[in-house]
Amino acid sequence: MHKLFVRGVAAAFLASAAIVAPLSAQAADGNIVELAQGTESLSTLTQAVVAGGLVDTLAGEGPFTVFAPTNDAFAALPDGTVDTLLQPENQDQLQAVLTYHVVSGEVTAAALVEQIEAAGGTLEIETVQGATLSAMIEGDAVMLRDQAGNTVTVTATDIDATNGVVHVIDGVLLPTAG
Repeated sequence: MHKLFVRGVAAAFLASAAIVAPLSAQAADGNIVELAQGTESLSTLTQAVVAGGLVDTLAGEGPFTVFAPTNDAFAALPDGTVDTLLQPENQDQLQAVLTYHVVSGEVTAAALVEQIEAAGGTLEIETVQGATLSAMIEGDAVMLRDQAGNTVTVTATDIDATNGVVHVIDGVLLPTAG
């Protein structure tokens, strides 16, 4: 019965990929940066990647898994946060935030659901930034929790790029300072 539940969650989670089907076709020929650059709802992320000096890294060989916050996710941060992070003197902090959304290797939605299940319901994921995220299933959704305790929902999955995969999220993940 438990396997049936996981299959149901995986099916609902994977169904979200249909939302971005046009992106998937477009992304198949481009890398993660090109995917973001060609997606209006990821324009703030693209701006941040450029300001953070991470274009060459995220356009590199990979593979990478990127949990990509939407423009609305960035807009939900406290007033002035994005503008402050984009200032050249804050590049290190911006890089820490951005690389906290990146995992080394390609982790598909199905693999993520399987790994969460195998971990007993909560999976600790090490990010390129060096800190961890927690992934769990709540209802039919995969959720990510950052070190500060903020929880975001994965809203679209398995957007393929030539150097990895992108999963869209509805919030910005923040590593704790330290």
